[in-house]
Amino acid sequence: MKIEATINNKKIQMEVANDEFLVDALRRYGYSSVKRGCDTGCCGLCTVWINERPTLSCSTLAPTVQGKQITTIEGLQEEAKEFASFLVKEGAEQCGFCSPGFVMTVLAMKRELEKPTEEEIQHYLVGNLCRCTGYAGQLRAIKKYLEV
Repeated sequence: MKIEATINNKKIQMEVANDEFLVDALRRYGYSSVKRGCDTGCCGLCTVWINERPTLSCSTLAPTVQGKQITTIEGLQEEAKEFASFLVKEGAEQCGFCSPGFVMTVLAMKRELEKPTEEEIQHYLVGNLCRCTGYAGQLRAIKKYLEV
């Protein structure tokens, strides 16, 4: 089936199957930052924004995004670069596999929450799995980034 969506501010038509997940359609159309990780909606690697809300694309059927706005990290390069510098300064960037989904979640949090507490930050990040860090450096980086 053909669907039309706006991806990173560009209207595109995609050919998708009725049972195809958004993560697979996006990767097929060249959005390689969107990664498949756990296939259970638990790791956050596949996070994109649908109508500006962080959403797991591995549990979203592609046909359901008809007419919607989708944002991947490719569409937020400046913001992502800014936050990445905070991660680097705190020694919180490791292998980078989880980074696109993690960064998408943090950028959404910055837009949604005003002066979140540490508990609110941790709650917002539930479901973002990083196998390399102990999250302490990431938490420091997020706090400093949110102060800007």
